[in-house]
Amino acid sequence: MKVTEVRITPREDGRLKAFANITFDDCFVVRGLKVIEGETGFFVSMPSRRRSDGTFQDVAHPIDNDMRNNIESAVLMAFERSAVCEYAE
Repeated sequence: MKVTEVRITPREDGRLKAFANITFDDCFVVRGLKVIEGETGFFVSMPSRRRSDGTFQDVAHPIDNDMRNNIESAVLMAFERSAVCEYAE
């Protein structure tokens, strides 16, 4: 499965730095990923929903580490490009 598009919507809401939508093979999209600023850098949070007990449950997530790394790398590269473009304007 190949990442064919990543769309970034920047945010400045505490540690939340952006929302991302990612498209696979030009035919399947996952919306609502988040770029979060952690203590050691940025990371990607999968789309989730709040459960009735107040905890969160991922709605969509990769099954293995290779796919997780592919998604995170594609989203963070797009985020970095969008941040560079914002500062260039």
